[in-house]
Amino acid sequence: MKSFKFFLLIFITVNYSACAQQVDSEIKAEEPIGVNYTTELIIDELSIPWGMAFLPDGSLLITEKSGELIHFKNNERVTISGLPEVYNRGQGGLLDVIIHPKFSENGWIYFSYASQEGDGDGGNTAIMRAKLDGNTLIDKQVLYKAEPNTTKGQHFGSRLVFDNEGFLYFSVGDRGNRDENPQDITRDCGKIYRLNDDGTVPNDNPFISEPNAKTAIYSYGHRNPQGMFKHPETGEIWTHEHGPQGGDEINIIQKGLNYGWPKISYGINYSGTTLTENTALPGMEQPLFYWVPSIAPSGFAIISSDKYPEWKGDLLVGSLKFQYLERLVLENNKVVKREKLFEGLGRVRNVVQAPDGYIYVSIENLGIVKIVPKS
Repeated sequence: MKSFKFFLLIFITVNYSACAQQVDSEIKAEEPIGVNYTTELIIDELSIPWGMAFLPDGSLLITEKSGELIHFKNNERVTISGLPEVYNRGQGGLLDVIIHPKFSENGWIYFSYASQEGDGDGGNTAIMRAKLDGNTLIDKQVLYKAEPNTTKGQHFGSRLVFDNEGFLYFSVGDRGNRDENPQDITRDCGKIYRLNDDGTVPNDNPFISEPNAKTAIYSYGHRNPQGMFKHPETGEIWTHEHGPQGGDEINIIQKGLNYGWPKISYGINYSGTTLTENTALPGMEQPLFYWVPSIAPSGFAIISSDKYPEWKGDLLVGSLKFQYLERLVLENNKVVKREKLFEGLGRVRNVVQAPDGYIYVSIENLGIVKIVPKS
């Protein structure tokens, strides 16, 4: 009995020590006071609406993770045909969708999806562009396919955004192989990538001259980025990514930099044990903000619209875990306040500021809502 108590004490001590490194976020999420907005359901009966892209005519393209591309126009929904085969497994499926900055001139639509193309069982993240001919995709071109395929179901990424120079950025998660992929630039996964709009690699990408490097890589050391936007004033690319248990992050992406996963992290293993003793190391970037506990972020926007004057300049992040939209107030690129908006609405998958200035939010097993002033 004494030996049992001794080993129990050792077990408790070891586990307590393992968790001792983790420090809660400095800024806690608060209940909002005097919110002047509410939500209006625009499109119902969607399962996992992963991506949203507004076309110049005000219509909307929506990706369902299961592999359906929906065109919503004049209050009617049409399923677009001609998609590639989608590997719908775990967190993989039909994912993000955006349009080219000069869509009115060239008609290009870009989307990310899990694909089984290539060697090996399973799948990995692919980027395709195509055009719409009526209700059918044509001129389909695969611009990038991450390797290798794996049957693991986690961490596909994968958000898409264009910068001010017309470069295409996209994220691919570490695909559940944290110990090999994120820190190795000769391997895909756990990276932010940059391409020309036709899929070629820009000649000033940071690893273009590195032997055996994946030359499309722009930054590395990422876990699973599912939020990305271009800052409307600075043109910078901002991302957020899932941590393990704790340690979700916001980062401003810079050329060639290492964002640390899994060498540094504010999270711990799901078992409660230590992932790494280090939250900082030389040559690795610190996040702009980290969440402990995790909120499981998906979707990311910055408010620049005059429709929400008291929120202008703030960040919006969807929480899958807590089923709310989180508003983060910034001062000099530092989070100074967090608010939980529209709690209980459901698992927030995406948030987009549309060309009409309104914020649209996609909710799993509900649909798409629009944030509007209270009447």
